[in-house]
Amino acid sequence: MNGMTQIVKKVTQLMSGLIFMYGLYIITHGHLTPGGGFAGGAIVAGGFILLILAYGSKVLNLRKEETQTSITESVALLVIVMLALAGLFLGTYVFFNNYLPQGEIGQLISAGVIPIYNIFIGMEVAAALLTIFLGLVIYKEEVAS
Repeated sequence: MNGMTQIVKKVTQLMSGLIFMYGLYIITHGHLTPGGGFAGGAIVAGGFILLILAYGSKVLNLRKEETQTSITESVALLVIVMLALAGLFLGTYVFFNNYLPQGEIGQLISAGVIPIYNIFIGMEVAAALLTIFLGLVIYKEEVAS
């Protein structure tokens, strides 16, 4: 896969930043609006997939990138479990307890530990979807060779 035309590459270059920013907005505002870690992570993964499709797999070292996304996915899951265990030990002995102060309703910092969960869930979902896509692209290239 060598990539697409210069027009597609330029449009992708311009749009990918907006896609990433929108995905991060959905992740960070997930406790206030519809969305959250899963939806935002899927949007961020879509931005990465768009870049890979536009620029082609020859430009990127996809095996190295697949390893990095697998590591990111594992670290994000580990942090989520550690936060949940911290709620178990710091709170009222409840797994996933919301042990941080909640703040004012409707403000960005208003849900305790839930926005932190959303951030790491978004990282995990984006890395997982990107890993699946990269695995399929690498498999297709190995079969074609």
